Amino acid sequence: MAEDGTYPPLDVPKPLAEGAWVVDGGPQRVLGLALPTRMTVLRLADGGLWLHSPTRHTPALEAALAPLGPVRHLVAPNTAHWVHVSPWQKAFPEAKLWAAPGVADRAHGQGVHLRAAGVLGDPAPPPDWDGQIEQAAFSGPGFIEVVFHHRASRTLVLTDIVQAMRSGDLPLATRLFSNVVGSAAPEGATPAHVRLVLNRRRAANRAAAERLLTLAPERVVFAHGAFYAADGAARLRRALEWLLRD
Repeated sequence: MAEDGTYPPLDVPKPLAEGAWVVDGGPQRVLGLALPTRMTVLRLADGGLWLHSPTRHTPALEAALAPLGPVRHLVAPNTAHWVHVSPWQKAFPEAKLWAAPGVADRAHGQGVHLRAAGVLGDPAPPPDWDGQIEQAAFSGPGFIEVVFHHRASRTLVLTDIVQAMRSGDLPLATRLFSNVVGSAAPEGATPAHVRLVLNRRRAANRAAAERLLTLAPERVVFAHGAFYAADGAARLRRALEWLLRD
């Protein structure tokens, strides 16, 4: 981990499992905070690439992805993780964008037009990856996050509902914020502000969490912090214990 909280090398695909890679980017500035970001890349059965929560597009990253397969799907999993989608759509105009509810409207309100092929639902996935990637949604007032499980690699892909940023390596403002909300928990935790909204629909969100755990993911990737490269199901259960208990 670098002194700015990121996970070098940046903007390159790093192997995670067969048919799965992560791309670390950032730091991304959000409300004055500098946050590490991460994209997950999955290869589908047809050889096409599925890009979750795209990080910044660069010609070098585009070139590095080319040998892995053609980019066919872009995924904006919640209303916070869409800001880099537009350059990817320009680079790959034939790629389909799948967006969580509210993403297109949120982008439009900020002067960005996103061409979405469809809105992500729960639990039915688009036919393009049905049988390969399961999905579920966590939601609360003003918040929704669609999460995914890649069967072939046993990789669960989250975005914000679990975070594990090492506070000692973060810029001061981000360090203070992450310590207050709990996103600097060494073993990963749900930040306090996300817990607050998820608790408003606790029963449905607990059912979603239990469903994910039955899939027994080997690894759990999320956008901010040190993800679970092994022992994913057990570590996720500990991180979501607050939600799973009655």
